[in-house]
Amino acid sequence: MNAKRGRPRNVETQKAILTASYDLLLEKGFGSVTVEKIAERAGVSKATIYKWWPNKAAVVMDGFLFAAEARLPVPDTGSALEDILMHAANVSRFMTSREGTVITELIGEGQSDLGLAEAYRTRYFQPRRQEARHLLERGIERGDLKKELDVEVCIDLIYGPIFYRLLITGDPVDDAYVRILVTSAFDGIMANR
Repeated sequence: MNAKRGRPRNVETQKAILTASYDLLLEKGFGSVTVEKIAERAGVSKATIYKWWPNKAAVVMDGFLFAAEARLPVPDTGSALEDILMHAANVSRFMTSREGTVITELIGEGQSDLGLAEAYRTRYFQPRRQEARHLLERGIERGDLKKELDVEVCIDLIYGPIFYRLLITGDPVDDAYVRILVTSAFDGIMANR
């Protein structure tokens, strides 16, 4: 969540606001969501929302993240390949679900709303990238992956094509595609044993 503003949050009120913002996002899309509509749906004042969030983008992102948290677990199978396969498949499944397509809408809106772009980069994409970084670094430590591996480039290599398909080509992003993508990448990054 954002840095604390004003008094401590009432958990029930916070949950009502986050749920309202997420429900409105799914129903109407980011462009149609307003702080007024969130406040009305949650049964709170706009002032309450502005005490805790600086703008609409922040509360909508928190509502989205609140709903999405459980959908993206970080695996630890003991194998870098299996961990990345599971992580990439989970990200892909989420991104192609109705809830996940909200991110593509937010990316589109973020082209003209710099606050929103900053919110989804720092609060959704950077944490997913950090998860992937951790999985790859753990694979290096275990000896599964090359020691001299450029982890940042590997993240781009594995996850970039998923977002390219989602945002540009519209080609399917299913489990079969993710498996081919990840195993092809791993052909080049696996340690020689």
